[in-house]
Amino acid sequence: MNLQELISQGEHQQQDFKYCISSISKIAHSLSAFSNTDGGRLLVGVRDNGRIAGISSEEEIYMIDAAARSFCNPAIECKMETIVAEGHNVLIVNIPPSIERPIRAREEDGKYCAYIRINDENIIASPVHLALWKMEKEGREETKHVFTDFELKCLRLIPYEGTTLNRFTRHSRLSRANAVRLMADYIRYGLVAMRHENQNWIFSLLHS
Repeated sequence: MNLQELISQGEHQQQDFKYCISSISKIAHSLSAFSNTDGGRLLVGVRDNGRIAGISSEEEIYMIDAAARSFCNPAIECKMETIVAEGHNVLIVNIPPSIERPIRAREEDGKYCAYIRINDENIIASPVHLALWKMEKEGREETKHVFTDFELKCLRLIPYEGTTLNRFTRHSRLSRANAVRLMADYIRYGLVAMRHENQNWIFSLLHS
């Protein structure tokens, strides 16, 4: 697939345009988000409207490499390729999905946050995502879990239209940590769905 075909797709869950790289920490957000979701690519030197502007130096390559190796934990191995289009250099950065989730990005204040990619946005992962990824690492088997009567009672507190984690924690009277763990279990076993809406994570009942 050539560059024009890629650009014609626009920005989506697995593709982002970058006119230039001005901040290592901000590009680390994108690398984290792609790695924690389905992987993807950055087209550096392409404006938001799809016009090719090009990169002017090797600085962008250096900054992306620094973001991947020093601003992401664990470090990311991404592949970079420079191509010439319309007389300009465009950098294509391919980021594979990680098997070591979460990949956290270092913020400007030194703290680390994990991001995920939803449509064309990089969103901070919820505590429930972190719990799910921890379960993945632990290799928990789906067939071995049996919900207690209390956990099933808490499940009925989740409406079909959805609720936030804060409301679920308050209504269930669980500690925050236990509410996160239980919500992750509900999602893992196909009882609850999670979506991002109006800057909030919403959890909706799928089965009674």
